[in-house]
Amino acid sequence: MNVLVTGGSSGLGAAVVDAVAKAGGTPYVIDRQAPADGVDWVECDLADTRAAEAATRTVIERAGSLDGVVTAAGMDVPGALADIPAETWERIVTIDLFATAAVIRAALPALVESHGTAVTVASTLGVKAVGDATAYCAAKFGVVGFTRSLAAELAGKVGVTLIVPGGMRTKFFDDRDEQYKPGPDAILNDPANVAAAIMFALNQPAGCAVRELVVAAETETSYP
Repeated sequence: MNVLVTGGSSGLGAAVVDAVAKAGGTPYVIDRQAPADGVDWVECDLADTRAAEAATRTVIERAGSLDGVVTAAGMDVPGALADIPAETWERIVTIDLFATAAVIRAALPALVESHGTAVTVASTLGVKAVGDATAYCAAKFGVVGFTRSLAAELAGKVGVTLIVPGGMRTKFFDDRDEQYKPGPDAILNDPANVAAAIMFALNQPAGCAVRELVVAAETETSYP
């Protein structure tokens, strides 16, 4: 199984790369940073969506075929709309939403050929909005709508799964202002648990699709 993972050098993406490799598959990564040693990757800033498409095509050329795509790359800079620079706000939406569509668009011919699976990564903040997260919520709500429409469009051709994860123990929160970091008593999920759910979706037989999965710590406060 050849699986392309965006954002595969850290966080959820790295957990998916590890899970694919442990299952005997071959992960390929698109990221700005190098993934784990031995993992084939293409360097790309996903905020450049044309470059993201080109990087996807490069991966497919190297792999020869593609069985799955997991769009795990994502970012956020919390803050009030009036306080977030326009360039930052738009970069969040571009990486989290537009790059998701760009990578899948470029991968579609290969996924149709293999009857593979596209797995998008939204967030519990894609179904429940909070303040100081207008860009992230806009992007992740967009991923939800995009994926549901894509599933209808590609039914019978490509498996499409929407993953809705809650907060995870990753570096996602590291560069935030203190007020936006999880508190010391926050219960976050292990990204390996979400990666296991993604592998479940990727391993469904042709003709069977897991449409949506919410994966969160039992005490997740942002869902439902």
